[in-house]
Amino acid sequence: MSFQFMPGLAQIADQYDAYILDLWGVVHDGTRPYPGALNCMQQLRANGKPLLLLSNAPRTNGFVENFLETLGVSRSFYDQILTSGDLTREVLTDRRFDYLKKENLKFYQFGADKDRGLDDGLDYTRVFNVAQADFLICTGLAHDDVETPENYRALLAEAARLNLPMLCANPDLTVMKGDRMLYCAGALAALYEELGGQVTLFGKPYANAYEQSMQKLGVSDPSKILAVGDSMRTDIKGANGMQIDCVLCSGGIHAEEWGLTDGGCPTDGQVKALVDLHGFSPTYVVGHMTW
Repeated sequence: MSFQFMPGLAQIADQYDAYILDLWGVVHDGTRPYPGALNCMQQLRANGKPLLLLSNAPRTNGFVENFLETLGVSRSFYDQILTSGDLTREVLTDRRFDYLKKENLKFYQFGADKDRGLDDGLDYTRVFNVAQADFLICTGLAHDDVETPENYRALLAEAARLNLPMLCANPDLTVMKGDRMLYCAGALAALYEELGGQVTLFGKPYANAYEQSMQKLGVSDPSKILAVGDSMRTDIKGANGMQIDCVLCSGGIHAEEWGLTDGGCPTDGQVKALVDLHGFSPTYVVGHMTW
């Protein structure tokens, strides 16, 4: 498994017909866009090739689009958004799981008030007592700036005793917000599984997220797509599974473990150690996504 360090995407972009970009850790850090990211997005789209933002955000795409606007990432920088929240809502809509086929179902949601849109207009009732629920929706921690998964252990243990299935709308374990690491829904889901709970996760690295992305992009050949992400566990693993070439941005989620600041690049040995640990590899490595 080999990879190549790149100063930016300019010298490889023309090899592909479409692009899939992660958001948090690639385009922005939760508070502002990374230097050069918006210019890079403009350059990628300048030749008319489509650009899709594939995010593990536990909200539907409209809420993500509105959030991006507040950061200065306008609709003109990309073509479409697909989120793990969209994929979760799809399942809630078509009720493909047996436990969702009953009438008058109630759910308990783990997550913050900002995590909205998953059940809008659908025939479900949200309850605020686990004992009253038929299933769980996990979008994250209610107060991720101060809480950890351990704050939820007792509640998750109660839900596991009740055999409540969980739909997890964000498989990420952690995210960097500025220079702080925050826990995500995937960390709660992992603890729930440890306690014996049944979990279904949506988003990257699962194949359905990439299959739907390719459909939206109108490109059926994975070799014609370039994916850009910052997480080996989700972005790079997902792209590898679909045989899509991928770029690892080292200034995102792995920056802290590598001791990097301001979009610096890791050493060859640091990347190789991560590749050996996970068993899959990026095609290219950059500091931040720049042109």
